[in-house]
Amino acid sequence: MDALEDRALGCVTVLFGARGGKYPHGNSLLVEGAEEALIIDPSLCLVPRRERLPRVDRILNSHCHEDHVAGNHLFPEVPWHLHEADRPGVLSLEGFLDIFGYPGDLRQQWARTVMEQFHFQPRPDARAFRDGDVFDLGGGVRVEVVHTPGHTRGHCAFQVEPAGVLYLGDIDLSSFGPFYGDAWSDLEDFEGSLARIRERQARWYATFHHVGVLEGRGPYLERLDRFAAVIARREQRLLAYLTEPHSLDEIAAHRFVYRPEDAVPIAEAVERRSMAQHVERLLRRGRLSEVEPGRYRALG
Repeated sequence: MDALEDRALGCVTVLFGARGGKYPHGNSLLVEGAEEALIIDPSLCLVPRRERLPRVDRILNSHCHEDHVAGNHLFPEVPWHLHEADRPGVLSLEGFLDIFGYPGDLRQQWARTVMEQFHFQPRPDARAFRDGDVFDLGGGVRVEVVHTPGHTRGHCAFQVEPAGVLYLGDIDLSSFGPFYGDAWSDLEDFEGSLARIRERQARWYATFHHVGVLEGRGPYLERLDRFAAVIARREQRLLAYLTEPHSLDEIAAHRFVYRPEDAVPIAEAVERRSMAQHVERLLRRGRLSEVEPGRYRALG
């Protein structure tokens, strides 16, 4: 499926990616004020548009993941901005790879992928922003940073006024659920961010993947709660699996994040990182016991 037609929401234009923004594609946001314009999360969808891109004065990235910076290279002359916690990832290729924490050969394979498929280019002079910072584009158009860590340390949402648009980045409201499978991901930070973002008021809610744009708080809360509930379902499935003792290797191989049939090169690393966080939490809460070194069983 080709990209959808771009959608204007006042001073915001959603630049839809192919297949509705399904990975590796995504939906970028163009925000235009009286004095400046910026693009949030330039995706692969911008690469074939390179000859007809609008003038922009800066790039904002919700976080430092390959699909969200894939179009940054199209704008070498303007400042790139990321949250201070994710900024190290765009300073160098090695810094970028550290975000994921993949081991050995997988790290090298991933390096080739992000350079060849996602056009990664380091930017040593990238600028940092923080929670609550505001980009004033003139004419009353303002973009506020809302720090929402968990997916990465520096993942952020952006509130755009007066358009009434809340851009959620990779809090993508999909049936897949929250992704916290990288070295810089954190399950409990993600849960805190979901609670925080739930309180944000907007007319439009935009995601980088899948959903695209939702109108109205009711549909937003319904999708957000469904998205968040995936975490509890994974944990309940894990507890059911651990009625018999299993190691983390066996837990990762069983697949709680991806489906067993999904041929995803990073699946084992993601499963291990994701479910290790659940195991650690369940141990702290007295829901699991370590029956022998590295083997866990559910209690009660």
